[in-house]
Amino acid sequence: MTTKELMREAISLANENVRNGGGPFGAVIADKNGNIISTGVNRVTANHDPTAHAEVSAIRLAGQKLGTFSLEGCSIYTSCEPCPMCLGAIYWAHLDKIYYANTKEDAKNIDFDDSFIYDEIALSPDKRKKPSEQMLREEAIKTFEDWAKKDDKIEY
Repeated sequence: MTTKELMREAISLANENVRNGGGPFGAVIADKNGNIISTGVNRVTANHDPTAHAEVSAIRLAGQKLGTFSLEGCSIYTSCEPCPMCLGAIYWAHLDKIYYANTKEDAKNIDFDDSFIYDEIALSPDKRKKPSEQMLREEAIKTFEDWAKKDDKIEY
């Protein structure tokens, strides 16, 4: 499939999801030859899962289908510019490229506004609206030290 056909598929998934009571987001992951590996739609309310965004769902399914956490060699086509969570997941999945249709401003205009998260990420934890407290680092750091010393770790 061409890049336009793959994007149209992501948009079609979003349209169908809206008709079925879901959120207006769809995503497709395809390999470099344009073959669809996986798809996803927004299932936040249906699954009672705030992480069930279209992109995350498509990434989870692609990883399961391919038997790997690295989706290098694949691209994602999403009906909207990814939110901060999805953008992070896309980077962690090592997808080669992001294609998107609607912008984050378009999403904001229909009350899917992620700007507060972008604003919060830029702040130090002590300045964020959501309180956080660091504790027991001296106990937890041992796990990191053990990981750093492992010879058989799988880097990701």
